[in-house]
Amino acid sequence: MMPSARFPDLEGASVLITGGGSGIGAALTEGFALQGAKVAFIDIAEAPSGALVERVAKGAVHAPLFLKADLSDIDALRAAIAKAAAAHGPITVLINNAAFDERHDIAEVTPDYWDQNQAINLRPHFFTAQAVADGMIGAHRGSIINFTSTSFLINHPDMPSYTAAKAGIVGLTKGLAGRLGPHGIRVNAVAPGWVITERQRKLWVTEEGLAAHVAKQCIREAMQPDDLVGTCLFLASDASRMLTAQTLIVDGGFL
Repeated sequence: MMPSARFPDLEGASVLITGGGSGIGAALTEGFALQGAKVAFIDIAEAPSGALVERVAKGAVHAPLFLKADLSDIDALRAAIAKAAAAHGPITVLINNAAFDERHDIAEVTPDYWDQNQAINLRPHFFTAQAVADGMIGAHRGSIINFTSTSFLINHPDMPSYTAAKAGIVGLTKGLAGRLGPHGIRVNAVAPGWVITERQRKLWVTEEGLAAHVAKQCIREAMQPDDLVGTCLFLASDASRMLTAQTLIVDGGFL
Protein backbone atom coordinates (compact mmCIF):
# COMPACT_ATOMS: atom_id res chain seq x y z
CA MET A 1 0.00 0.00 0.00
CA MET A 2 3.03 2.31 -0.19
CA PRO A 3 2.37 5.32 -2.46
CA SER A 4 3.52 4.96 -6.07
CA ALA A 5 4.62 8.61 -6.38
CA ARG A 6 8.32 9.43 -6.43
CA PHE A 7 9.80 12.63 -4.99
CA PRO A 8 13.30 13.04 -6.44
CA ASP A 9 14.21 15.83 -4.01
CA LEU A 10 13.89 13.36 -1.13
CA GLU A 11 16.66 11.15 -2.49
CA GLY A 12 19.59 11.46 -0.10
CA ALA A 13 17.66 13.80 2.21
CA SER A 14 18.46 13.58 5.93
CA VAL A 15 15.19 12.55 7.60
CA LEU A 16 14.49 12.07 11.31
CA ILE A 17 11.36 10.31 12.58
CA THR A 18 10.40 9.97 16.24
CA GLY A 19 8.62 6.80 17.25
CA GLY A 20 9.73 5.29 13.96
CA GLY A 21 10.00 1.68 15.06
CA SER A 22 6.37 0.57 14.99
CA GLY A 23 2.88 1.53 13.85
CA ILE A 24 2.59 4.67 11.74
CA GLY A 25 6.22 5.50 12.47
CA ALA A 26 7.46 2.23 10.99
CA ALA A 27 5.44 2.87 7.82
CA LEU A 28 7.01 6.33 7.59
CA THR A 29 10.52 4.94 8.12
CA GLU A 30 9.98 2.46 5.30
CA GLY A 31 8.25 4.95 3.03
CA PHE A 32 11.03 7.55 3.23
CA ALA A 33 13.76 4.91 2.94
CA LEU A 34 12.16 3.62 -0.27
CA GLN A 35 12.36 7.16 -1.65
CA GLY A 36 16.13 6.97 -1.24
CA ALA A 37 16.24 9.19 1.85
CA LYS A 38 18.73 8.72 4.66
CA VAL A 39 16.38 7.93 7.51
CA ALA A 40 17.20 7.96 11.20
CA PHE A 41 14.48 7.09 13.68
CA ILE A 42 14.23 7.34 17.42
CA ASP A 43 12.39 4.71 19.43
CA ILE A 44 12.62 3.05 22.81
CA ALA A 45 11.66 -0.47 21.69
CA GLU A 46 14.74 -2.35 20.52
CA ALA A 47 13.31 -5.61 19.17
CA PRO A 48 10.76 -4.22 16.69
CA SER A 49 13.12 -1.42 15.68
CA GLY A 50 15.93 -3.85 14.92
CA ALA A 51 13.60 -6.07 12.91
CA LEU A 52 12.38 -3.04 10.95
CA VAL A 53 15.93 -1.98 10.05
CA GLU A 54 16.75 -5.49 8.85
CA ARG A 55 13.61 -5.71 6.71
CA VAL A 56 13.76 -2.24 5.16
CA ALA A 57 17.49 -2.45 4.45
CA LYS A 58 16.83 -5.22 1.93
CA GLY A 59 14.94 -2.88 -0.41
CA ALA A 60 16.40 0.55 0.35
CA VAL A 61 19.50 2.36 -0.89
CA HIS A 62 20.28 3.50 2.66
CA ALA A 63 19.50 1.29 5.65
CA PRO A 64 17.56 3.15 8.35
CA LEU A 65 19.51 4.18 11.43
CA PHE A 66 17.88 3.19 14.72
CA LEU A 67 18.62 5.42 17.70
CA LYS A 68 17.35 4.28 21.08
CA ALA A 69 16.18 7.11 23.32
CA ASP A 70 13.40 7.98 25.74
CA LEU A 71 11.71 11.08 24.33
CA SER A 72 10.84 12.30 27.82
CA ASP A 73 14.58 12.58 28.53
CA ILE A 74 15.50 15.76 26.65
CA ASP A 75 19.26 15.27 27.04
CA ALA A 76 18.99 11.76 25.55
CA LEU A 77 16.77 13.10 22.79
CA ARG A 78 19.27 15.81 21.90
CA ALA A 79 22.10 13.28 21.88
CA ALA A 80 20.18 11.00 19.50
CA ILE A 81 19.45 13.90 17.16
CA ALA A 82 23.13 14.85 17.13
CA LYS A 83 24.02 11.26 16.17
CA ALA A 84 21.50 11.35 13.32
CA ALA A 85 22.96 14.60 11.98
CA ALA A 86 26.51 13.29 12.31
CA ALA A 87 25.61 10.16 10.33
CA HIS A 88 23.43 11.71 7.60
CA GLY A 89 24.17 15.43 7.56
CA PRO A 90 21.96 18.26 8.80
CA ILE A 91 18.37 17.10 9.20
CA THR A 92 16.09 18.74 6.64
CA VAL A 93 12.97 16.66 7.31
CA LEU A 94 11.70 16.10 10.85
CA ILE A 95 8.60 14.05 11.57
CA ASN A 96 7.38 14.26 15.16
CA ASN A 97 5.31 11.08 15.16
CA ALA A 98 5.84 9.53 18.60
CA ALA A 99 2.89 9.46 20.98
CA PHE A 100 1.36 7.39 23.77
CA ASP A 101 -2.44 7.23 23.60
CA GLU A 102 -3.04 5.55 26.94
CA ARG A 103 -6.61 5.83 28.20
CA HIS A 104 -7.11 7.57 31.54
CA ASP A 105 -10.05 8.67 33.64
CA ILE A 106 -10.36 12.26 34.86
CA ALA A 107 -10.61 11.19 38.51
CA GLU A 108 -7.41 9.16 38.35
CA VAL A 109 -5.08 11.78 36.81
CA THR A 110 -2.42 13.05 39.21
CA PRO A 111 -0.06 15.98 38.61
CA ASP A 112 2.79 13.53 38.01
CA TYR A 113 0.74 11.53 35.50
CA TRP A 114 -0.26 14.72 33.68
CA ASP A 115 3.33 15.94 33.45
CA GLN A 116 4.62 12.57 32.22
CA ASN A 117 1.86 12.35 29.62
CA GLN A 118 2.73 15.79 28.28
CA ALA A 119 6.43 14.88 28.40
CA ILE A 120 5.73 12.19 25.80
CA ASN A 121 2.88 13.66 23.77
CA LEU A 122 3.76 17.36 23.47
CA ARG A 123 7.08 18.46 24.94
CA PRO A 124 9.36 16.48 22.58
CA HIS A 125 7.74 18.09 19.53
CA PHE A 126 9.21 21.42 20.56
CA PHE A 127 12.64 20.19 21.61
CA THR A 128 13.19 18.11 18.47
CA ALA A 129 12.30 21.17 16.39
CA GLN A 130 14.67 23.27 18.49
CA ALA A 131 17.47 20.76 17.97
CA VAL A 132 17.18 20.65 14.17
CA ALA A 133 16.40 24.34 13.59
CA ASP A 134 20.00 25.56 13.23
CA GLY A 135 20.77 22.89 10.65
CA MET A 136 17.69 23.74 8.64
CA ILE A 137 18.43 27.47 8.87
CA GLY A 138 21.93 26.78 7.58
CA ALA A 139 20.50 24.76 4.68
CA HIS A 140 17.92 27.50 3.98
CA ARG A 141 15.21 24.85 3.79
CA GLY A 142 13.42 22.25 5.83
CA SER A 143 10.12 20.61 6.61
CA ILE A 144 8.83 19.82 10.09
CA ILE A 145 5.77 17.58 10.26
CA ASN A 146 4.04 17.31 13.63
CA PHE A 147 1.58 14.50 14.21
CA THR A 148 -1.51 15.60 16.05
CA SER A 149 -4.78 13.64 16.06
CA THR A 150 -8.46 14.01 15.32
CA SER A 151 -9.16 12.78 18.86
CA PHE A 152 -9.48 16.32 20.20
CA LEU A 153 -11.70 17.31 17.28
CA ILE A 154 -14.23 14.54 17.90
CA ASN A 155 -14.33 15.08 21.69
CA HIS A 156 -12.76 11.74 22.58
CA PRO A 157 -13.83 11.16 26.20
CA ASP A 158 -11.23 8.72 27.50
CA MET A 159 -7.86 10.51 27.43
CA PRO A 160 -8.09 14.21 28.32
CA SER A 161 -4.35 14.73 28.86
CA TYR A 162 -3.60 13.19 25.47
CA THR A 163 -6.23 15.26 23.65
CA ALA A 164 -4.94 18.41 25.35
CA ALA A 165 -1.45 17.60 24.07
CA LYS A 166 -2.73 16.94 20.57
CA ALA A 167 -4.57 20.25 20.50
CA GLY A 168 -1.41 21.95 21.76
CA ILE A 169 0.55 20.51 18.84
CA VAL A 170 -1.60 22.53 16.43
CA GLY A 171 -0.75 25.74 18.27
CA LEU A 172 2.93 24.80 18.42
CA THR A 173 2.89 24.08 14.68
CA LYS A 174 1.55 27.53 13.86
CA GLY A 175 3.99 29.27 16.19
CA LEU A 176 6.99 27.43 14.76
CA ALA A 177 5.78 28.07 11.20
CA GLY A 178 5.66 31.80 11.87
CA ARG A 179 9.13 31.86 13.42
CA LEU A 180 10.92 29.56 10.98
CA GLY A 181 9.16 30.47 7.73
CA PRO A 182 11.50 33.39 6.91
CA HIS A 183 14.33 30.82 6.77
CA GLY A 184 12.56 28.66 4.20
CA ILE A 185 11.40 26.14 6.79
CA ARG A 186 7.85 24.85 6.60
CA VAL A 187 5.98 23.49 9.61
CA ASN A 188 2.73 21.57 9.24
CA ALA A 189 0.63 19.15 11.25
CA VAL A 190 -1.01 15.89 10.23
CA ALA A 191 -4.13 14.76 12.08
CA PRO A 192 -4.88 11.07 11.49
CA GLY A 193 -8.21 9.50 12.22
CA TRP A 194 -8.37 6.00 13.68
CA VAL A 195 -5.42 4.16 12.16
CA ILE A 196 -5.54 0.44 12.83
CA THR A 197 -2.05 -0.37 14.03
CA GLU A 198 -1.02 -3.56 15.79
CA ARG A 199 -1.26 -1.70 19.11
CA GLN A 200 -4.81 -0.56 18.36
CA ARG A 201 -5.87 -4.10 17.45
CA LYS A 202 -4.35 -5.49 20.61
CA LEU A 203 -5.84 -2.96 23.01
CA TRP A 204 -8.98 -1.34 21.64
CA VAL A 205 -10.28 -2.63 18.32
CA THR A 206 -13.46 -4.66 18.33
CA GLU A 207 -15.29 -5.83 15.25
CA GLU A 208 -18.37 -3.82 16.20
CA GLY A 209 -16.47 -0.68 17.15
CA LEU A 210 -14.40 -0.65 13.99
CA ALA A 211 -17.43 -1.23 11.80
CA ALA A 212 -19.28 1.63 13.47
CA HIS A 213 -16.31 3.97 12.98
CA VAL A 214 -15.76 3.05 9.33
CA ALA A 215 -19.48 3.55 8.66
CA LYS A 216 -18.98 7.23 9.57
CA GLN A 217 -16.15 7.67 7.06
CA CYS A 218 -16.78 8.82 3.49
CA ILE A 219 -14.24 6.22 2.41
CA ARG A 220 -15.55 3.00 3.92
CA GLU A 221 -12.24 1.30 4.60
CA ALA A 222 -10.27 0.93 7.81
CA MET A 223 -7.22 3.17 7.77
CA GLN A 224 -3.79 1.54 7.82
CA PRO A 225 -0.38 3.00 8.78
CA ASP A 226 0.67 3.16 5.11
CA ASP A 227 -2.19 5.60 4.47
CA LEU A 228 -0.20 8.36 6.21
CA VAL A 229 2.97 7.92 4.16
CA GLY A 230 1.91 9.76 1.00
CA THR A 231 0.74 12.80 2.96
CA CYS A 232 4.09 13.06 4.75
CA LEU A 233 6.13 12.55 1.58
CA PHE A 234 4.20 15.42 -0.01
CA LEU A 235 4.71 17.69 3.00
CA ALA A 236 8.41 16.85 3.14
CA SER A 237 9.04 17.49 -0.54
CA ASP A 238 9.27 20.69 -2.52
CA ALA A 239 5.92 19.76 -4.07
CA SER A 240 4.43 21.56 -1.05
CA ARG A 241 6.94 24.40 -0.90
CA MET A 242 4.36 27.12 -0.13
CA LEU A 243 2.29 25.04 2.25
CA THR A 244 2.95 25.84 5.91
CA ALA A 245 1.16 26.46 9.23
CA GLN A 246 -1.57 24.03 8.16
CA THR A 247 -3.18 20.94 9.66
CA LEU A 248 -4.02 18.20 7.18
CA ILE A 249 -6.73 15.85 8.41
CA VAL A 250 -6.37 12.30 7.11
CA ASP A 251 -9.36 10.38 8.41
CA GLY A 252 -11.21 8.95 5.44
CA GLY A 253 -13.72 11.78 5.65
CA PHE A 254 -15.04 10.97 9.11
CA LEU A 255 -18.44 12.56 9.64
